[in-house]
Amino acid sequence: MKITIVDGAPGHGFDPFHGKLVQITSALALGGHDVKNFRLSRMHLRPCTGCWGCWARTPGECVIPDETIQIRQAAIVSDRLIFASPLIMGFTSALLKKVQDKMIPLLLPYIELVNHECHHRKRYPAYPELGLLYQAEHDTGEEDLKIVREIYLRYALNFRTEFLFMETLDKESEELAYVVISH
Repeated sequence: MKITIVDGAPGHGFDPFHGKLVQITSALALGGHDVKNFRLSRMHLRPCTGCWGCWARTPGECVIPDETIQIRQAAIVSDRLIFASPLIMGFTSALLKKVQDKMIPLLLPYIELVNHECHHRKRYPAYPELGLLYQAEHDTGEEDLKIVREIYLRYALNFRTEFLFMETLDKESEELAYVVISH
């Protein structure tokens, strides 16, 4: 299975988080899976400006050059796209949101109805299934997790795929690797 992991933890003070994702990546690779792990805190990322250039000027590619092109290229040929982030003020990181916004070139500008809602048409025949690995804050409650889950379900719908799981990093790496491939 081809798996892309997007590590959205900010760089400073999150070494245990990054380390856990490296362990999960290693466990998946030992299981024979092709895994790419992108650590966003070490990448050059620029925000989406909403210019629609990815649809009009350079169809399928962002006009704002940065390293998100590597993530899009890996993601679109993956079976699973795993977002990973500590929860910060109740939601996943701004780094992760920046990358998620820059995935829009993978869709077409044209709209179609899906479950009585307007959504962009697919550019490609298949999209990776999504998962979220998260680390809760000390005051994270069930309502917070419900909101995060709902937003990722909506993201999956917009990305024209399935949201498979949302799992805390408080488990063993091998168990989390199994979660990634078993859903």
